[in-house]
Formats: sequence, C-alpha cells, structure tokens
Amino acid sequence: MSEFLKLAYELIAKIIYNIVQCFVALFHLLFTGWAEYGVIFGTYFWDLSPVAKILAIILALILIAIPCLIVVVLVRHFILNIRLKADHEDNSTLYREIGRLNKQVLELIDEKNKLLALKVNAMGGTERIPYMGASALTEDRINLPTVGNVTGGAPVEYGPNGEVIPGNADINIENVGEGKHLGTVTVEKDDSMDATQIKAVRFPKLSLVDQKYVDYVKPVYDNSITLQQFTEGYRLFAASQMKLYYTPEIVRRFVAGMAASKLLILEGISGTGKTSLPYSFSRYMLNPATIVSVQPSYRDRTELLGYFNEFSKRFNETEFLRALYEATYREDPSLIVLDEMNLARIEYYFAEMLSILEMPSHDEWVIDLVPTGWPKDPAHIVDGKIMVSESIWFVGTANNDDSTFTITDKVYDRAIPIELNERANAFECDPYPACPISSEHLQAMFMQAKQDYPISDATIEKMNRLDLYLQTRFKLAFGNRIIKQMYDFIPVYVACGGSEIDGLDYIIARKVLKKFESLNVSFVRDEIKELIEYIDKTFGKTKMEDSRAYLTRIQNFY
Repeated sequence: MSEFLKLAYELIAKIIYNIVQCFVALFHLLFTGWAEYGVIFGTYFWDLSPVAKILAIILALILIAIPCLIVVVLVRHFILNIRLKADHEDNSTLYREIGRLNKQVLELIDEKNKLLALKVNAMGGTERIPYMGASALTEDRINLPTVGNVTGGAPVEYGPNGEVIPGNADINIENVGEGKHLGTVTVEKDDSMDATQIKAVRFPKLSLVDQKYVDYVKPVYDNSITLQQFTEGYRLFAASQMKLYYTPEIVRRFVAGMAASKLLILEGISGTGKTSLPYSFSRYMLNPATIVSVQPSYRDRTELLGYFNEFSKRFNETEFLRALYEATYREDPSLIVLDEMNLARIEYYFAEMLSILEMPSHDEWVIDLVPTGWPKDPAHIVDGKIMVSESIWFVGTANNDDSTFTITDKVYDRAIPIELNERANAFECDPYPACPISSEHLQAMFMQAKQDYPISDATIEKMNRLDLYLQTRFKLAFGNRIIKQMYDFIPVYVACGGSEIDGLDYIIARKVLKKFESLNVSFVRDEIKELIEYIDKTFGKTKMEDSRAYLTRIQNFY
C-alpha cells in the first residue's frame, strides 16, 4: 500500500510540476522573457545590413503584437463575463415583465373571443349564443343582447362561462337608423334547415337596398325621345351642367356600343374623359353610375362579388354586388364603371361575367352567390342566386402603359372598344335638363333603328369581299360575334346621326384590324400596304378613314 501511495504521490507531483512549469513558461513568454529577447535582438541587430535591419524590426513588431493581442482578447472576455453577470438580475426582471405581458395578452384574447361571440349574436337572434364556439349554434333558440344594453337600459348578466342569466335577453329592435322600423330580429331553426342555417341577415347591404325601394317612386320617363335627340341632348347636358365636352362621334359610338354589347371599353391617354363619360351619361339618365376602382391584386370573382364568411355567417358584400342588386329594382339603364380595369387581368376577375353575358337567354344570366337560400335573404336573392338585370351595362376604362396588362382578344371580342385620344373643344350652350329614360324604351329604340336603318346590300357585299380578302391573305376572319355586333352597332350609329360607312369603318378598325397586333407585322408589312390599297379600291379613297389610319399607324410602328 505504501508503494502505491508513493507511486501516486510522484505521479501527481510530476503532473502538477509540469502544469506549473507551463504557467511559468507562459508567464516568462509574455512578460519576463522580454529582457532576454532584447539581448538577442541587440546582439545581432547592429551587425545586420540595412535591409536585414528593416526585416528584423518587422519581425520584432510581429512578435510584440501577438502577445498583446492575446492579452486584449483575455481582458475583453473577462469584462464581458463581468457584464453578463451584472445583467443577470436585469434579465430576470425582463423575463418577469414578459410573463406579465403574456398573461395580459391571453386575457385580451379571451375578451376578444367573448366579443366575437356577441357579434355573432348581433347578426340575428333572440337569445345570446354562449361563449363556447360553434357548438352554441346547435341550440334551438338564440337571443341577441337587448337594445337596452347599448342605450343604457337594463344590462344582460352573464355567467362565469359566458352564458346568459335568464330574465333580460329578449330584443325588439325599433327605430334604428333614421327612425326606420326594422322589426324583431329572430334567429330560429326550422326542421328543413341545418343547425348553422339560421334565419340570419347574410346580406345587410342588399337588405338595405330592399328597404330603400319599399317606398321608391320611379321618375317620369321620357319615352317619346328619339336616339338622335337622346345623344345630342346628352352632349348639351354634359357641356352645360358638368362642363364636360365630347364630340358627336364619341357619343354616337358610346350609344351604339350599348346596343351591340353589355361591355364597353374606353381606351386612351389619361385626361381625355374616359371615366367622366359614363359618369356624366348616367347623371343624364338620373341614375348615377357606380365607380369600382380595379386593384392590381384582383385575381378572381370574389374581388367583385364578395364571398361568404363561414365564421360570421355573413356575406362580404362589395359595391359591385350592391349595384348589381340595385339594378334589379330599376327600370332605367344602370352603369357600373370598372375604372382602370386592366390593372389586373380582366379574364381572371371578370371571366364569369363575360361568360354569363354571352348566354342567349336572359333567364341564364344568373350568378351563384351562396349554395342555398335562407329565409332572411334579400327579396331578389333566390336560392342563393342573383339575376343580372337586362338594364345594366358595364363600362371599363383602360390605359395602355407599363403598369397595365394587355387586353386579350377574348375580352375585345365580347366588348365594344372606344378610343378617346383627344379632348373635344369647349362650346357654349344653354342649360339642358337631364333625360330619364327607361331601359325598355332604350332597347325599343335600338330595335327600331335596326328596322329603320338596316345595313344596305352594297355595304354587306363590300364587307364580305373584305372578309374573304383578310381570310386569304392574313388568316383573319370577322367571326359570328363580330358580324352580330355589326348588325346591332351600325343601325343605331346611323340613327344617332352617323353614316353607315363610318359605322362599318369603326367596327372593322377596332374589332377586325386590331387583330394585326397579335401577328408578326414585320413579315406582312408589304401585305398591309396592299390591304390599304384594296380598301381604297373597294370603299373609295375618301372612306374608311379609321381603318386606313389604323393600318398606317401599325405599319409605321413596326
């Protein structure tokens, strides 16, 4: 045993000795050894050449910098440890404060959930939905908080879990907003409904439209006016009442466009009155247009029509939907303006409407908003569907710049494009009154124009020859839709004071020749020149100015 202790002693002593020697050597390296270093440096330095002396000085500086750097690192590390220990108590205080704030957040979230439960009840019911999530909807009878709660009457008392203490949970809402009677709001189930399909007001904005038209008295329509009087009267109204000036040609195209399509697209540079035209036109008919500002984020139909919120059981209504619904009550033409409509892709957010308007029967102009109908739905929402009125027109404004999307042929084919690239000259006139007109009379004037001013056989023959030429040389055709629009547009254009050839010229330039933009025009530049010559030969050199100018412009552009 003594020999083992002797072994352990010598072994441990040697290890301790070596460790001490390491520290001694390190101390000698960093501190006490500088005298020896200096002696060695002085012994050789004075005998060195100039270059060797410079190198010796550099070597000495490097050797001095290394221990200095080690000392700085050790000192910084020591100071950092001291600071961390000093901050420990402050960190503990901070952690306690964070814990307190988290507790407050949880309390606020709980309070918010209770308020949301109250909000669900406020959308319909005579008993409050307890604060217990969706399971509360399985109750057969649900009460709203009373008006007294809001106006200072007897409060409703709740239990610890959010349940209502019986005795004061009934509600009868009267004289709400402008003294109107809204009746008793009740939320009850019937045997034919799911537990979540309660008699609630899902469309509050549309329900307000129902109330607005309860006592609505329609204006006295001027159903004896002619199309030419109607268009000329609008120019005088816009100039005298609104200081807006448009050429007779633009107004004729706008009215004739309404006869040919339910969608009009006003294109041109900024400041030419694209938005003002439909706005003032609707004022002329005493039915102000609804202006919908299209946003670049529009991607689907919900941007225009809204969507049903499954949590609140309410439909998120938009101004577009409200205007669409209000048009079902009116007999006069209604305009919805999609301002800057090509900031987003039209064929994305407006696709469903484009398809619906192409349906041959008006009975098919139906939009599904929600899967099923509820008893409290607005009067003109039948089985969750809304009918698109025949008295409604959509007018889009479009700028062609780097911030917008190109309008595709799918949209152009279904619409009537109208270019406004220059301002009309101002003129003085006496004040001219508005002209309320029924949509039925406007449509009747369109039909009468088709009877009174049918397209002549000579024009049809020239049009067919041009169609054959375009098919042979450019693989372009008029198409059935464009032919139908021609037969609707040109007679109304003539009835508004224009000429047949000018109406044909405009449709060909904007609906047919515009397709050249989708072709590689650089390869058909010579053919375009021949096309211009063919148009001059067929229609006359003084006719078809729009088509000739358009072809010349795209030829020079490319």
